[in-house]
Amino acid sequence: MKAVDSMFLGLLQAMDPEKAHDLSIRTLARGMGPTLPPPDDPALGVEIWGKRFNNPIGLAAGYDKNALVPDACLRMGFGFVEVGGITPRPQPGNARPRLFRLQEDGAVINRMGLNNDGMIVAYDRLSRRPRWEDRGFVGVNLAMNADTPLEHAADDYATLAAVLGPHADFLVLNLSSPNTEGLRQLQAADSLRAVIRRTRAAMPTRVQPPLCLKVSPDLTDAELDDIARVALEPENPLDGIIAINTTTARPESLQHPAKQEAGGLSGAPLKDRAMEVLHFFVARLYGRMPIISVGGVDSAADIMIRLKAGASAVQMYSALAYFGPRLIPKLKTELLEMMQAEGFESMQQVVGADRQAAAA
Repeated sequence: MKAVDSMFLGLLQAMDPEKAHDLSIRTLARGMGPTLPPPDDPALGVEIWGKRFNNPIGLAAGYDKNALVPDACLRMGFGFVEVGGITPRPQPGNARPRLFRLQEDGAVINRMGLNNDGMIVAYDRLSRRPRWEDRGFVGVNLAMNADTPLEHAADDYATLAAVLGPHADFLVLNLSSPNTEGLRQLQAADSLRAVIRRTRAAMPTRVQPPLCLKVSPDLTDAELDDIARVALEPENPLDGIIAINTTTARPESLQHPAKQEAGGLSGAPLKDRAMEVLHFFVARLYGRMPIISVGGVDSAADIMIRLKAGASAVQMYSALAYFGPRLIPKLKTELLEMMQAEGFESMQQVVGADRQAAAA
């Protein structure tokens, strides 16, 4: 089976990146993906929003854009999956080619443009799926349509929350994609307040899933500080921060010729910036809301470093393009070994361990 998996991964890596992505989704949708894995070791569990996550490894938004295969993704071994980004109306995204692998750099550049089938299709799929918390959690990444005027952006997020909120374990406000013109302006304090309030008010009273904000890596410290301040205002109830989204920056270390392509860069080159932003938010929000770290996660050491620094969990996506789904069980095995070697009895003890040691 491992040989077959390796052959399939090799086939995907030889294909055009977007065609490979679509083929992998179709394969999972046809039931050709992993079977239900054995239960995770209880020591891997973490508590977020009063719920027990089987492990702290999540699949970031962007893979299952249309909520076609969230349960197949959970069967890969993830503790939670974020589908989307989903917009109120279907949209085709940007012209192809719009997805590029930078193999030498362990990176990906995308300018997909939030292509998706729209809210109604996602609602139909999510509302029909059984929800078994013991198998993992499914969040929904919410985004405005590209042709929505910025002054009406809050309407898009409110509509999405009202329709999809009852069928999500958590919601994520995507105000940070670099591939929708003007979208990242909504992270400014006053705009952010308006979006949060409208989104929260639109959720049915009986169903209030946790509401998170996904943050751009390209903000200044002052802009990040504004976000942290707004997140703590009682009239703007946020339940978590997901840091970070893709970047428009191009580190000098990039080698692949595709580094010149426009779009958001993800993968290994984001490690340093992801850690910087994580430390920034941990210093301001630790113990007050979960912080989920994403950007360049591809090893158990990455996960341990981020959780010890104060992240409640991590997400990954680009690493799957290079290592395939077998990476997830490998990471969990290595995490257990690292925990034992460092004297931790549970992953929950790992979370914030560096902060606690510094305060002792």
